[in-house]
Amino acid sequence: MPLFDTVFNAFVTILVTIDPPGLAPLFLAATRGMNREQRLQVSVRASVIAFVVLAVFAVAGAAILTVFGITLPAFRVAGGFLLFFIAFEMVFEKRQDRKEKISDVAITRDHIHNIAAFPLAIPLIAGPGAISATVLLSGSFQGWAGQLALVLIILACLAATYLVFVLAERIDQFLGQTGRSILTRLLGVILAALAVQFVADGIKALMAA
Repeated sequence: MPLFDTVFNAFVTILVTIDPPGLAPLFLAATRGMNREQRLQVSVRASVIAFVVLAVFAVAGAAILTVFGITLPAFRVAGGFLLFFIAFEMVFEKRQDRKEKISDVAITRDHIHNIAAFPLAIPLIAGPGAISATVLLSGSFQGWAGQLALVLIILACLAATYLVFVLAERIDQFLGQTGRSILTRLLGVILAALAVQFVADGIKALMAA
């Protein structure tokens, strides 16, 4: 089984890239006009779909890279840069603006029953950042025990996301615009540091190869 610090770092990385507090106002916007029961159905479906997507990449991430002839160290470097870019967007609040635009476009074009799949599950929850982070982390979770641990970590992150959706109205009122801004920036700084570590590990592995 992976060490505690490896598990904890993986949990933080995936949770930060998903950014549940930042999704709370978007969830409310995407489900406007729905009653509480309908919102609960949407939150369950969105969480389940996102979990399946991320679990697939957690289990088959290395195989997917092999198909394209990409080594894990190379993906670590590329993925690290991508996560750093996402962290940059979080710190300067550009990511939230982009997510709001995606959410608004989807509401006008998609039927209410498809909102859980798009835009909530993909790309707001299981977006490029979360998928890249999952594939990157899969290299540190080898064997069936490691893969199971990573899938459980993803499950815990999606359970936290589901809880945020259930409490979205209260969380949004409690944090307010200022609170969300501060929290998103703090998470962005943490993600930036994790992204730099991914790049450093990838470069070290490439030089050792």
